[in-house]
Amino acid sequence: MHKQRRFSVAVACIAVLVLAVNWTIAATVATATGSAEAEHSRAAVIAVDQHWLEAELGGDTVWLDDLLLPEYRSISADGSVHAKAAIMAHAARNRGNDEERRKVEAWLKTHPSGQDVVIHGDTAILTFHDPKQGAASGVRSSDVFVYVDGRWHALYSQHSAAAAG
Repeated sequence: MHKQRRFSVAVACIAVLVLAVNWTIAATVATATGSAEAEHSRAAVIAVDQHWLEAELGGDTVWLDDLLLPEYRSISADGSVHAKAAIMAHAARNRGNDEERRKVEAWLKTHPSGQDVVIHGDTAILTFHDPKQGAASGVRSSDVFVYVDGRWHALYSQHSAAAAG
């Protein structure tokens, strides 16, 4: 009986150790990603935008709520306006469902995009364009970010119906 108790305690200790290592790794990755996204740089804007896509497709509404400013608006190619609440609701519907992810991945395969970032003070504009046409003429969409409280936040997005070149 005494050996069985020692074995149970040993298994419990190993389980706690494994969990601690996993938590440490997860915290390190989150901190590294978070700090890279917090930089006042072109790379950080691109990293935040990529995280945004993943958060929206994966339903991470907590992260999105922090990213999108209360005044955030997205204007579709047809002129329709989508406020922060609509983006959050869309993301919530994506949680646990990969249908939207498959659609986006298929679209991205047939519509490769170049990226261009312009930073002026604490404002950044990230533009997606058709690489064949270039940033000056094949713009598909733009996201406007502002640097507030040590990180980038989305304020506005505009999408166009620019055809693939």
